[in-house]
Amino acid sequence: MRKSIMPSVEQLATTPSATYNEDFYLWTQKMAVALRQGAVSALDMENLAEEIENLGKSDRRALKSRLEILLMHLLKWQFQPNRRSGSWQCTIIEQRLRIQDILTDSPSLKNYLISILPEAHHNAILLAAAETTLPLDLFPKDCPYSIKQILDIDYLLPD
Repeated sequence: MRKSIMPSVEQLATTPSATYNEDFYLWTQKMAVALRQGAVSALDMENLAEEIENLGKSDRRALKSRLEILLMHLLKWQFQPNRRSGSWQCTIIEQRLRIQDILTDSPSLKNYLISILPEAHHNAILLAAAETTLPLDLFPKDCPYSIKQILDIDYLLPD
């Protein structure tokens, strides 16, 4: 039987004072122990709430960034077929897999994905035009791909 290596609230209380701004890692460990032990009085409620909110924001930012990269590569794949490479194909697959990971962990973000599609497409056009030196107006103003196509691991890729 393995003995727990998690310190108690009392043990952490004897460590040097660790506040949210002074030693973030130690603060997280103290908060985790206090939560597990139900030691509500030891919790830094305001900063815990802020960190939990930031976790959700982090997933949203990651989803948007991955969608922009994926769309940029789909556009390059479609509009510059003579430059297709294994690297582009790998990036398309990688971004699709990571987006699926995020949506598996947080299915409620699918609605967010749908809502940011126009902005992500706009940003992807800017990125694709800059990287390919193709004119901006070559790319469609509205996203030519549905969410289903964007996430389909096989869409636009060779067999």
